[in-house]
Amino acid sequence: MKNKTVNKIILLFIVTFLIIIACMGLSIINNNIYNSEVHQKTLSGEKIFEESAEDDVSVAAAARSSTWGKVFDFNNEGLTDNNYQAYTYDITVKNNTDDEVSNFSFKFTFNRNVYLSSAWNGSLEIHQNVKTNEIVDTVSDLREFVPDDYMLKTVNVDGESLITMNAGDYFIYTPSSSMNAMEIPIKPSEATTPGIILYVPVGEDIEDSVMELEYILRRSLTNELLFRVSLAGAVIWLAALIICAITSAQIKKYKERYERDNVIISESIETFTGFIDAKDPYTNGHSKRVAIYIRQIAKEFGYNNDELNRIYYVALLHDCGKIGIPDNILRKPEGLSDEEYEIMKSHTIVGSEILSHFKSLKNVGEGARYHHERYDGKGYPDGKAGEEIPFIARMICVADAFDAMNTNRVYRKKLTKEDIINEIEKEKGYHFDPKVADVMLKLLKNGKISMDR
Repeated sequence: MKNKTVNKIILLFIVTFLIIIACMGLSIINNNIYNSEVHQKTLSGEKIFEESAEDDVSVAAAARSSTWGKVFDFNNEGLTDNNYQAYTYDITVKNNTDDEVSNFSFKFTFNRNVYLSSAWNGSLEIHQNVKTNEIVDTVSDLREFVPDDYMLKTVNVDGESLITMNAGDYFIYTPSSSMNAMEIPIKPSEATTPGIILYVPVGEDIEDSVMELEYILRRSLTNELLFRVSLAGAVIWLAALIICAITSAQIKKYKERYERDNVIISESIETFTGFIDAKDPYTNGHSKRVAIYIRQIAKEFGYNNDELNRIYYVALLHDCGKIGIPDNILRKPEGLSDEEYEIMKSHTIVGSEILSHFKSLKNVGEGARYHHERYDGKGYPDGKAGEEIPFIARMICVADAFDAMNTNRVYRKKLTKEDIINEIEKEKGYHFDPKVADVMLKLLKNGKISMDR
């Protein structure tokens, strides 16, 4: 039973450990999937200039108040008034999550002709003539733009080279991760603000443009709920394992001490009962034999472990009161007188009084006092009958009688197995408890209790 319990505990630890490992593995897979997912959102019109804190990552363009103008005289008409106005747009990308924005990019598509002057801090992948003969080129830093280094179409106004963006053209902004810019990663609740400078006709703006944002969130594994639960489970599992190991060691130590104490108790009691049995050479070893028979009988009734040990010790001490009986009566070979018989019967009371001080063994005195009571109520010392007699005393009564019949006496030889079985059958319900007698007969017939001594 104990081995089965230990095996169940070991199996429970193994199964729990595998579940924790599986949950951790699943959390890692989920985390990798989450960290590789590309999120997208599209803004157009006025939405480009509105920030929404409800979004995981918000993006909003804001025009600075300071502007300036230039004269764009493409046809050499001699224009003198500024007909194009420069707008500086700060495009704020804000992280509204508890995770980190590991990367982002946005695509800005124009629905009217504009001229791109500058941009910071990242690079621009510029798509010109999208509707006709598309030109694609990447400018790593527009602030250092040299037209001759690129295929892009440009115009020069007042010594400034501007990139022509017709309706339908677009650029893709990729942020910089350099130490100076550090646009990515974006920490939780933080933002980065790249910017662009555009020239548009006076009186017009870029509110009819379209902005498409792509971003990737990176969640720390420790922020995964399943990982946290798994980690907590692992800590609890480890703590339980340590506690179990410590408890097991303590139990083992206690068990060893318990077994050692049991040996000491058993040896002490057997030594004491040996003194008693030695007083009567005809019954030497009687107490131990009765105790052995009782253990076998009790086991048939379903007793086990510590209770079997207790029953064994109670049976071992059942005749301890004989230590108070004079030797001349105890060893008398012929029949006892009435007075001597009364003295002999007193060993039950003397035994129970001796054992009344033995508190560590539950009901230890019951065997000594009541083992000569009869099931029909004609026994001694109290004349108890049937179920009034403690069960252990009823078991001792049968085992005690069997050992007496199976022992040579000065006045007769021990009885045969057949005679003993007949005697027990005859006394069922009179001298013996029928249930106990039946168990004793079963053990005798099956050879589990031997007639040999």
